[in-house]
Amino acid sequence: MMALPGISHPDFWLECQDNLAFMGDMPDGRFKLIVTSPPYNIGKSYETRSPLESYLENQKKVIKECVRILDDTGSICWQVGNYVKNGEIVPLDTILYPIFRNQGLKLRNRIIWRFGHGLHCTKRLSGRYETINWWTKSDNYTWHLDPIRIPVKYPNKKHFKGPNIGKLSCNPKGKNPSDVWEIPNVKSNHVEKTIHPCQFPVELVERLVLSMTDPGDTVFDPYVGVGSSVIAAVKNDRIGYGCDVSSEYIKIAQDRIRRYYDGTLKMRPMGKPVYDPAKPNGGH
Repeated sequence: MMALPGISHPDFWLECQDNLAFMGDMPDGRFKLIVTSPPYNIGKSYETRSPLESYLENQKKVIKECVRILDDTGSICWQVGNYVKNGEIVPLDTILYPIFRNQGLKLRNRIIWRFGHGLHCTKRLSGRYETINWWTKSDNYTWHLDPIRIPVKYPNKKHFKGPNIGKLSCNPKGKNPSDVWEIPNVKSNHVEKTIHPCQFPVELVERLVLSMTDPGDTVFDPYVGVGSSVIAAVKNDRIGYGCDVSSEYIKIAQDRIRRYYDGTLKMRPMGKPVYDPAKPNGGH
């Protein structure tokens, strides 16, 4: 394991390395959860724009290696948006779908991640959601609903007829959050904001970590950026792995993890209401 300066801890491994090279050193079935957001091939500062065919060919190689190192009861969560060219959008999950299916994976959910802030379009509607495609290797996959339940709308609602009359009609632990998640994206007023233009909010990954892994399991992000996936893993007693080709992002990830262990890292807590009218900027 790689330790940060001043920290001797076995719960994470961060490395500045190409993901194919990093995964090449990993044994089959190493990880319970692989969660990531790959580049969208739209020319962000951390990527080189290439023809769509070349982008898909690279994604095919990365996905194939991810499947190899995934535990038989594990999950892959691939978070993507749209590829945009000349004002025309291509939903990346639709063109990546055949690659995952050809690897023998099964799509369990197409999670809609809805957020309130982004670019304002003038010639089409402004995009305010992206997708997380949840794939499993088999029908025997790890799944825990209880840790990610959300408050019910009417907590004291009871059955008014039938054999359960008078009893609570809802689960006292909360309700299923459904496949539409409203979680703020990391923009300038977000407490987790770094220099990365498209970073994961920690709470988004936490839901995946808590529902698809057990304590002590391994979580890997092949495009780890500034380390949100690793933070979500170690915060919940999992072991986090991540790699990225940007040394600048890896250094920021290292510093964020150091601050997590110091207790000084600011994070938006999972389950916090999206909007609080009593606070500046709605409390994001």
